[in-house]
Amino acid sequence: MKYQIATIACAAAFVLAASLAGGHRGPALLGAASAGATAVVSIFAMGWATRSAWGTKGALAVMAVLFLVRLVLVGVGTVLVGRAGAVAFVIAFFVPYFAFTAFEGVFLHSLRRLGTTA
Repeated sequence: MKYQIATIACAAAFVLAASLAGGHRGPALLGAASAGATAVVSIFAMGWATRSAWGTKGALAVMAVLFLVRLVLVGVGTVLVGRAGAVAFVIAFFVPYFAFTAFEGVFLHSLRRLGTTA
């Protein structure tokens, strides 16, 4: 549960930071909220998948599916915010995304210590 709490806290911190973006606040909030929401869904779904019959393979599948969802969200979000806010959106999406990917990787690594195999 510590990874889920850390993910939620980090998502809230990134959204708060994006709210201070000034003139590009809207696109930055959309990017940070998109990255944060998908990260929270991902970490909880990975936990659920690990407790299911799929184990670590299920957690890896969740990570792959959510990667594709994020890929689509970046494209859709960039189109929605338009040319003026695209840079703010992309930065506010990818900076948290890399942090959340680290959380997901550490979570998967912790499964290895528990004896769950892929």
